[in-house]
Amino acid sequence: MKIELSPAERQYLRGLAHGLNPVVMIGNNGLTDAVIREIAVNLDAHELIKIRVLGDDRALREEYLGRICDELDAAPVQQLGKLLIVYRPSSTDKPRIVLPKGKHKPA
Repeated sequence: MKIELSPAERQYLRGLAHGLNPVVMIGNNGLTDAVIREIAVNLDAHELIKIRVLGDDRALREEYLGRICDELDAAPVQQLGKLLIVYRPSSTDKPRIVLPKGKHKPA
């Protein structure tokens, strides 16, 4: 089950991710169980991560992003070239990232 993000939340997370370095790389062996576990560990630690995908197959990168989000109950934030940005809120009571509430126009 993927997490759905509003456009405002997605934009906020993209801004936060801008300064991040990739913490996981998906190499020639593809999206193995070990890579999925490594992504899960990093999501638990950071909530918002970048994943670098080696290889030039755009469709395969899109498939990886969908699979990661499905298997780990995460939200796709952005696919930027060979980088995938993924968000999953912490399961603890104190999340590291507080998403903005809906944008309200002043009355």
